[in-house]
Amino acid sequence: MTFNYSKKDKLKSKKLIEQLFTEGKAVTAYPLRLVYLKTEFEDGSPLKTGVSVSKRLHKTAVSRNRIKRLLREAYRLNKPLYFNTSSNSYAFMILYLSKDGTTFDKLDRSIKLLFKKFLAKNELLVKPSDPNTSDT
Repeated sequence: MTFNYSKKDKLKSKKLIEQLFTEGKAVTAYPLRLVYLKTEFEDGSPLKTGVSVSKRLHKTAVSRNRIKRLLREAYRLNKPLYFNTSSNSYAFMILYLSKDGTTFDKLDRSIKLLFKKFLAKNELLVKPSDPNTSDT
């Protein structure tokens, strides 16, 4: 898996997004929430991800778009570190829950924590006694 977030990696299907919110499970690491659903994709991609920022909490499009750009960048940089060896395919939706603005560093830390919680919940995390693993 590489450090890219191409068109085939984006979650765009309205039907799949609806299914994600009705049947999916969630993990939260404030100010982020990850809603996920294990599924198979026709194009064979392992992950499809979307990001969302509430219009109710962030009134201006400028602030919503900035947070979404930062979320996508944090996701893009951390995706290969956590999902490089994953054999399952998932649909993800990352939601920003806070009323306050944010910085890239805060989002990066939150994304890492969110992915660790997701992997622990799905028993994909390598055991801590393994000397080949490093904690970031």
